[in-house]
Amino acid sequence: MRLTNRAFNIFSIILILVWIWADRYLNIGSPAYGWLLLLYVSVLFCGSYFIRMGFFMKSVCSAKTKEKIIALSFDDGPVADKTMVILDILREHQVEAAFFCIGKNMVANESVLKRIPQEGHIIGNHSFSHHRFFDLFSSRRMLQDIVDTNRVCKNSTGLSPRFFRPPYGVTNPNLKKAVVSGGFISIGWSIRSFDTIIKNDDRLINRIINRLKPGAILLLHDTPEITSRILPRLLKSTRENGYRIVRLDKMINLSPYD
Repeated sequence: MRLTNRAFNIFSIILILVWIWADRYLNIGSPAYGWLLLLYVSVLFCGSYFIRMGFFMKSVCSAKTKEKIIALSFDDGPVADKTMVILDILREHQVEAAFFCIGKNMVANESVLKRIPQEGHIIGNHSFSHHRFFDLFSSRRMLQDIVDTNRVCKNSTGLSPRFFRPPYGVTNPNLKKAVVSGGFISIGWSIRSFDTIIKNDDRLINRIINRLKPGAILLLHDTPEITSRILPRLLKSTRENGYRIVRLDKMINLSPYD
């Protein structure tokens, strides 16, 4: 059972009432209110930052299966030379993946964008701007940003993605409203590779392999050089550990396009 924003707010109201009663009759003191506020803010922060909690909105972060299958996903592309290298590797190893693309990058790299579905991969929506303050946008502005990405994708490929991955994986009530209004499906992950941070090849591969579980969704990125560098070894190690890589939509049994 997941902790949702609504359930937490109800719990917080009850807790505050108990706290007020305790302060009145047990004289617990005003500093205790500071700890209560800190707890409240901490839970809201974690609920926003950790998409797997499903605190503000439900996101698909893995598949419920005992079969040793996983799905690969790449964020932040397409980027001309780097995404092309990843596509070459996936083609060589006959692996299908999901690419959550940024709208403005689609515009700048249309030929790469078209290659993604042509080679059996799927395109997901990762917002148009990927703005650092995207999570502070109004729900209307968020929805427009997401819709703009689909418009570009539709014009270039004829495809209109249903799968949406929030920038930075941050969720909040405004985003939930935008996603629901637009009829999108929020996609998270169960394995965050940290390929944008980790610089050591062995450390990155070990981190991923040690976290493999049936139905896992792996988050990688197009942009870091280390990703394409370790990808062949990662694909080999995954198979050596008995796992089969399945395209995301096939693993979660949902249609990726309208």
